[in-house]
Amino acid sequence: MTDAIAPFFEATVRTATPLAFAALGELVAERAGVINIGLEGTIIAGAFGGLVAAGAAGVGVGFLGAVVAGMFVAAIFAFFVVTLRADHIITGTAISMLGVGATGTLYRIFFGTTGAALETPTLAPLPIPLLHSIPWIGEALFGQPPITYLLYVIVPCLAWWLRRTGAGLALRAVGERPEAASAAGISPARVRWAALLFCGAMGGLGGGTLVLAQVGTFNEGISAGRGFIAIAIVVLGRWSAVGVSGAALLFGAASALQYFAQAMGWGIPYQFALALPYVLTLIALAGAGERAAAPAALGARG
Repeated sequence: MTDAIAPFFEATVRTATPLAFAALGELVAERAGVINIGLEGTIIAGAFGGLVAAGAAGVGVGFLGAVVAGMFVAAIFAFFVVTLRADHIITGTAISMLGVGATGTLYRIFFGTTGAALETPTLAPLPIPLLHSIPWIGEALFGQPPITYLLYVIVPCLAWWLRRTGAGLALRAVGERPEAASAAGISPARVRWAALLFCGAMGGLGGGTLVLAQVGTFNEGISAGRGFIAIAIVVLGRWSAVGVSGAALLFGAASALQYFAQAMGWGIPYQFALALPYVLTLIALAGAGERAAAPAALGARG
């Protein structure tokens, strides 16, 4: 059992990384009062944008392409939700369907109807000296690709920014009482546009990480519901950066359980392990009835 623990922790962190990027972006959007149901479309757009850009100019440019693609999809969502004041849920659902459909179509146009052998350059792990040798958790936390270490910087910085800066206070004010924020000279539309573009960049980065630092390929529907899971992670994390990162690890552990169960020879049906993250999603969303921590204007038009 001891030999299986370290790989389980490593798989947990690896699986949680794309979810954490997307969920932290969603956190900022929801703190501004917007539910970005279109996050699924943002993630898969980032995955495809990263694939195309990496194939043309390498992994570094690939991540940039993923961010740009995610922001492009988020801008479409922001235009309808913020500028035209459309319904968040209906618009987000349409954006998710658009993202999945458009990337599938473009994939077939660029790479053919199969693309089964398609591979892309990936970001190799970069172990941190000494730290990656810590028993059990060293390889999981400090033997990852460099993109994972970016999360270690983003989480505390985002937590500090939301709580300790004027811009973070303005964002939270818009999510709580947009009318009062407007009276104080803060433009809710401008804040929400900025929040959604950040959400798009993070969601795109999550999709890019999935392709360029993990699987090394792309297939239609590769996002596999991660956008909806990321929304559930924000709820479970109680709308805080630290809570969201912890919840992402929980979902990552749920996904990694299938590999741990196989290593232990438990004989658990693999379908159960595959379904567990989605079961957790339902549980987290069902617990959203207590909305004390949620922004008061979350989901409101205007």
